[in-house]
Amino acid sequence: MCFMIMKIKGLNFLILTAAMAHKSFQPIVLVHGGAGDIPDSRVSAKLDGVCRAARKGYEILQKTGSVLDGIVAAVELMEDEPAFNAGKGSVLTLEGNIEMEALICEGKNLKSGAVTLVKNIAHPISLARRVMVETPHAFLGGEAVNEFAARMGVPTVPDDYLFTSAAQAALDHFKQAKSIPSKMEIGEVGVGTVGSVAIDAAGHMASATSTGGITGKYNGRIGDTPLLGCGGYADDERGTVSTTGHGETIMRYNLAQRILADIASGKSAQEGTKDQCEGMTKRLNNTGGAITISSRGEVGVFFTSKRMAWAYQLGDELHYGIEHGQHLVDKV
Repeated sequence: MCFMIMKIKGLNFLILTAAMAHKSFQPIVLVHGGAGDIPDSRVSAKLDGVCRAARKGYEILQKTGSVLDGIVAAVELMEDEPAFNAGKGSVLTLEGNIEMEALICEGKNLKSGAVTLVKNIAHPISLARRVMVETPHAFLGGEAVNEFAARMGVPTVPDDYLFTSAAQAALDHFKQAKSIPSKMEIGEVGVGTVGSVAIDAAGHMASATSTGGITGKYNGRIGDTPLLGCGGYADDERGTVSTTGHGETIMRYNLAQRILADIASGKSAQEGTKDQCEGMTKRLNNTGGAITISSRGEVGVFFTSKRMAWAYQLGDELHYGIEHGQHLVDKV
């Protein structure tokens, strides 16, 4: 970064040079597939899903030049995979229903779109994008969001398309155990919230997060995912974040904004993500994770849960992992 400090009447002013104004970045699409107690049997499917999503998002970003196109393509792919708790494969409420939510943000103009209590829609993230683009609002929920989807001509899918035997098994286990809603959004079946963040060559950023919530939640429960500064955020001047984990904890801690505040104070993307995920778990005793790209183009990935699948493509390299300290690289 090129800059100079001028001191005028005792005050310091940061003057950005022309080099900064024209700085270019390496485009990145970074994804996660949910943080939690992912069993060994789910590791392969999770890694396969996030790797394909990262490659798809990167391909679309390179093709269209749009960070929004890139993250939506990545998240839609994961919404179609029953290995994840979003779209097809979403977990069930206490009464056996599917109520989904999603958030999309762009960092140039701080625009956003969020949806909650979505029913019978294959891709809630695309519906969130329509809210951002087609309405004067930032958030729609319940009957209103489904009516909006109908007006926009968004096709609906039957319950059977979204339901999976794994989600039903998780709800059955939940009821038999007479539990409170799970401390992780993945419930008992190893699926998880999905998310993506991206930066383009000009430094513009975006974030997208989509989920089915937590197994055994009350009908009408709203989690962290669609809430700005909790489930995600994007600001070209700071960075972009997508979070995953126990929703009520992430809401109370305001995880995404805390990470971006750390970056604004000078921490790297990795330092900010690590420090705030650990801080949340230490203070509130629940786990989670986040993926981050800073305004300097740095990548941050961290989680306090047992596992979190993540991946990103950088040039002709695919970076990915699911275990603590794991960072694998393949040529693509």
